[in-house]
Amino acid sequence: MRGIMPDTPSSASRLAEVRRRIAAAAEANGRSPQDVRLVAVSKTFEAHDIIPVIEAGQRCFGENRVQEAMRKWPELKVRYGDLELHLIGPVQTNKAADAVSFFDAIQSVDRPKLAAILVREMEKQKRRPALYVQVNTGDESQKAGIAVAEADGFIRSCLEDLKLPVIGLMCIPPAGADPKPHFELLAQIAHRNGLPRLSMGMSGDYETAIAHGASDVRVGSAIFGTR
Repeated sequence: MRGIMPDTPSSASRLAEVRRRIAAAAEANGRSPQDVRLVAVSKTFEAHDIIPVIEAGQRCFGENRVQEAMRKWPELKVRYGDLELHLIGPVQTNKAADAVSFFDAIQSVDRPKLAAILVREMEKQKRRPALYVQVNTGDESQKAGIAVAEADGFIRSCLEDLKLPVIGLMCIPPAGADPKPHFELLAQIAHRNGLPRLSMGMSGDYETAIAHGASDVRVGSAIFGTR
């Protein structure tokens, strides 16, 4: 006789567990759980996968690609009027106009050319999504993000010269590396530039990120399952 297979946790139940762990990590580090925003990373998942997570109360989502987001989110945004979308993947300059028009936050500002285009598009569209500067804390040649040595100058240029609405920093530590030094480095750069928000930590290390001051954690597979 075939045994009964255990139920696979639903995305809603996984979301609840992630929220529980975020709250526990925040409280363990003397922080309020309300100070940590969960960005549910829905890249590659379709609307039917996302709806149960929305129905469970999640309102902030992260997408990697502008075109993918613009394909699957318009109907959801009409149906659920209070959604917030963050672009967390690299921004091609020819997609900057769409990024400004469609997203509430862009977490991957990482080079002067992109910053200049964002200025023009924000002025043209009269729309100013919140911006995060992505820092390549591991100085990996294959990864997006401004180099650590150039970060302070780039941030100052964005804030002072271009008057961009930069509110924080984002990083993705090297795969397989201890994330702590990278989170500490990002926090130091944010502190000396007066930026309040830190987007760091993903499914495997968001509790560590919270311990190092993360204000935004980007969690995908721990909520939606493996891609």
